[in-house]
Amino acid sequence: MSSRRVTSFDVARMAGVSRTTVSLVLNNVPGVKISEATRQRVLEAARKLDYHPNITGRKLASGKAYTVGFVLRQSPEQVFADAFLVQVMLGVEQAVAQYGFHVLLKPLQPDEGDGYTRLINENHVDGIILSGPRQDDHEIVRLHDEGIPVMLMGQLPGTDIPFVDINAVEGAAKAVRHLIQLGRRRIAMITNASLEYTSAQQRRAGYVQALREAGIAMDEGLVREGDYTPASGFAAMQDLLAISPPPDAVFVASDVVAMGALQAIKRAGLRIPEDIAVVGFDDVPLAAYYDPPLTTVHLPAYGLGWAAAERLIRLIQGETLDRPALFLESELVVRESSVGARARR
Repeated sequence: MSSRRVTSFDVARMAGVSRTTVSLVLNNVPGVKISEATRQRVLEAARKLDYHPNITGRKLASGKAYTVGFVLRQSPEQVFADAFLVQVMLGVEQAVAQYGFHVLLKPLQPDEGDGYTRLINENHVDGIILSGPRQDDHEIVRLHDEGIPVMLMGQLPGTDIPFVDINAVEGAAKAVRHLIQLGRRRIAMITNASLEYTSAQQRRAGYVQALREAGIAMDEGLVREGDYTPASGFAAMQDLLAISPPPDAVFVASDVVAMGALQAIKRAGLRIPEDIAVVGFDDVPLAAYYDPPLTTVHLPAYGLGWAAAERLIRLIQGETLDRPALFLESELVVRESSVGARARR
């Protein structure tokens, strides 16, 4: 009789899911939408196989730093303003702690050339989670090609770097369809960041897709770029309000940026949502307490962090991922900034 230890791979194969899904279910990671049928298949497979997770993971070779780098392609000011990242960071930290690892948070300005390489070469980290990849980021592609463990939160089209993400195009389209269903037709957009960032490109693509589906002509004059901060949303919204006629709705592709947009609308003496309806993206914890509470696209921030970290650790341990791409689900959360308190009741 074989004494081989049952692994999460065995559970995943029996349940017909990925190993990351097994980890998400057995660790009961909050905020991640997994169907009840899938959840039960995983639990039943684990029970049948008598699977018990090995909390400390596989013993690693000496010389390892036992640290993962959580790299953000933003300035320190942008990082501190981004409420979404707090939940992501918590997911990363708690996932790697199961394997005895630590997390090094590292903001890198877009123009910092060799930031990743120094982290690796100076043995600060054993692998890198990159949040917010940019289309022009050639260094991370080179490190991946050299065999350095890399996991993206987001995507770099045209590369084979593994990633964890949501379908941002569809998420943005949901937000704009909601505004269209409310009768809004002059719908503006403020991006979450510069269009050098793939997340900004994808959210803009969803905006365009929803307009096209509804037969509404795309007006480039109604699109402005945010920069991860409330101040950028305030400035972008002021610019949009100067247009004649102004928009009757705005999709802001970041709740943090939307905070500034809401203030600009109110300072102009306009009512939300009567004059301008607003929909955000991310569903940060404070979004429900904005004035008015913000309709937004909910992302499983903690789950994204957890899944990215769990998959990176497996790469560091020398494993091959069963699925290079992992998508988690998003959903629209409707609040007063788009429908009004009375209509919502």
